[in-house]
Amino acid sequence: MSSMTTTSSTAPVPNPPRALTDRRGILFIISAPSGTGKTTLCKQLTANLPNLWQSVSYTTRKPRPGEEHGREYYFTDEQLFQEMIERSEFVEWARVYGNLYGTPWKLLAEKIERNIDVLLEIDVQGAIQVRKRFEDSVSIFILPPSITVLRSRLETRGSDSPEEIQARLQKVKEEVWSYRDYTYIVQNDDLTRSQRDLESIFWSERLKTERLNMTWIENNFILDGERKS
Repeated sequence: MSSMTTTSSTAPVPNPPRALTDRRGILFIISAPSGTGKTTLCKQLTANLPNLWQSVSYTTRKPRPGEEHGREYYFTDEQLFQEMIERSEFVEWARVYGNLYGTPWKLLAEKIERNIDVLLEIDVQGAIQVRKRFEDSVSIFILPPSITVLRSRLETRGSDSPEEIQARLQKVKEEVWSYRDYTYIVQNDDLTRSQRDLESIFWSERLKTERLNMTWIENNFILDGERKS
């Protein structure tokens, strides 16, 4: 039997013009109690999703083993941090567990204006301040499977004393009350499922009608037809 090569008479459909999704970047806020796994989830999000940049905060706490300046945080001293506060260089700042944390204004705003989505990993206290300044931001609260599992994770991490672990667990109980203020809630009881849930939130928000380029749609599907008729 001779082989036959079949060719399609239908031309390939080109990708839709990017003009449809021309928009300002979206600010995604992720908060979670310490030890919930948010850092791992955020790293996977930035690796898997295109056009997503993770904001790097400043902090006065000391680096943990394996952390690098400019990657996890910009590590600085309290004097320089206070000077940055006086120059209004932070979107928000707060003292957490005795250390200062702050989100820098300039680069975050530049990314959003260049249509790049921004991922901000931040505590509950900071998220309140950011949402006031970015009313169209999308906030996600990540819950641990349970307090028992969270205690085990903190103990296994080995970076905190028993007193610090107890203080963090008490803080968790206070932070969880803030879940009502967030747009979405994801429980990280399974890393693969949590990652899938988070990615679905990001894609859905990017495709919301209110975020798309309505002018492009009207010019190409409504007004263009009226001009030709």
